[in-house]
Amino acid sequence: MTSAAGPTAVRGSGSRHLAGTWPLLRLALRRDRVVIPVWVGVVALMVVSLPSSLKSVYSTAAERADVAHQMLTNSSLRALYGPVFGDSLGALAAWRIGAYAGVFAGIMSLVVVVRHTRDEEESGRQEMVSAGMVGRRAPLTAALLAALIANAALALLITAGLAGQGSSGALALGLGVAGVGMVFATTAAVVAQLTESARLAKGLTGGLLGAAFALRAAGDSAVSDGSSVLTWLSPVGWLENLRAFAHERWWVLLLFAAAVTIQGAIAYELAGRRDVGMSFLPTRPGPAAGRLGTAGALAWRLQRGGVLGWSLGFLAAGAAFGGVTKGATDLVGDNERTREIIERMGGQSGITDAFLATMAGMLGMVAALYVVQSVLRLHGEETSQRAEPVLAGAVGRLRWAAGHLLIAFGGAVLIMLLGGLGLTAGYGQSPGPILGACLVQLPAIWTIGALAVLLYGVSAQAAPAAWAVAGTALLLGWIGPALDLPAPLLNLSPFAHLPHLPGSEMTWPPVLILTAIATTLITTGLTAFNHRDLTTG
Repeated sequence: MTSAAGPTAVRGSGSRHLAGTWPLLRLALRRDRVVIPVWVGVVALMVVSLPSSLKSVYSTAAERADVAHQMLTNSSLRALYGPVFGDSLGALAAWRIGAYAGVFAGIMSLVVVVRHTRDEEESGRQEMVSAGMVGRRAPLTAALLAALIANAALALLITAGLAGQGSSGALALGLGVAGVGMVFATTAAVVAQLTESARLAKGLTGGLLGAAFALRAAGDSAVSDGSSVLTWLSPVGWLENLRAFAHERWWVLLLFAAAVTIQGAIAYELAGRRDVGMSFLPTRPGPAAGRLGTAGALAWRLQRGGVLGWSLGFLAAGAAFGGVTKGATDLVGDNERTREIIERMGGQSGITDAFLATMAGMLGMVAALYVVQSVLRLHGEETSQRAEPVLAGAVGRLRWAAGHLLIAFGGAVLIMLLGGLGLTAGYGQSPGPILGACLVQLPAIWTIGALAVLLYGVSAQAAPAAWAVAGTALLLGWIGPALDLPAPLLNLSPFAHLPHLPGSEMTWPPVLILTAIATTLITTGLTAFNHRDLTTG
């Protein structure tokens, strides 16, 4: 049942179609009380910590001007980070992290919107909610408001954290990052009306976000001033052309406002023309004779799209990182402080090896997000009550969970292998050392995934905290070496204990110890899951 009779009811009172928005918003914020603060805190800290680390690397104005000039002539590094529009600490921070902060804001926003729209409909909860005094557009409005609050908090933290570098530039960067987030929040809102699956909605929106980053990279590699048509076709390119800390172009914010308004209007129109649970793009029916004979086959059917998307993404990212490796020496130049930071993050013999080790480590830390997402598919299946009918049959709990965990941990091997192949292809060298550098990240990736298994096994309510674990590891690995954080703090991340390949000796004890820890955590988590009650509501 739904609260409106059909599409013709859309033309009634606007307030009636928004009835129940505030209770739904409070519910959404309560459900995301861990996920949103983690996303916002991690992204904001990445941004606001950069000026101090850059100051320790480029301590004089001459050094900053030199690195800015080097970026103008290095097309591969422009593709990775974008052009530099100024040589102040704020401008260099905006150049180094701006595009990536925008991408992270976009991911956060699309996850929030799809979670509280299509995911709710797919699980059947939205139909029960809509049977009450809830307007047709209230769920969509609540989801967009939740995304708006998250992006506003992110903009506020960035503005406050960078105000010392210039209040105008800090505000511009904060609004630009939030603008990218809201563009893809409304993109997700449109896609959620078109598709019948939350997985497909996230995948398509994530694909559009990746395409936006690729357009920006292609445009910036061609020209050094951000004026390429490809750059202007991308919301991520709009963020860099806002030119924070470099004579801001405030009118670029109108592009974000226009995109959000247009996409929001389309999403609202589509939401008023369909029934709850339906979509405009029909779902392809399965075969008449079922082929899902095992729990593992069902898990693969549910997760194959995610595995494919991550695999293609890692192959492309590896190729991009490999392509800029030859320009690593241009980025470092004669700056000993930069050399020390990169070597501390990655390798110990040669700046090229150090850069490759750093890129392999970054791929590993991002792969940890894949493992957490894949493990938490168990949580999603349970809380949506799709697991209960499966487990009511002849499928045991451990067998059901093992199917998803095999894809999670085995998928990590696949995407790291493809990331290594991409690095090899981009760099144009023999694959052995680079593949070894990527595959040696697996024990740390598995350890973070195993912590997710433990949290889920102990309590379904505790499972989302796994995102905080993965976010902390990413934060420590990304900015910890640049800030010269104490070794005990850096050692909280399992990635800190891995051998730094290529460029250093392969040491097996930490690899074996981390693998043993991961195995123990998985066993403990599955044991706890086998003895606790399933979530039934």
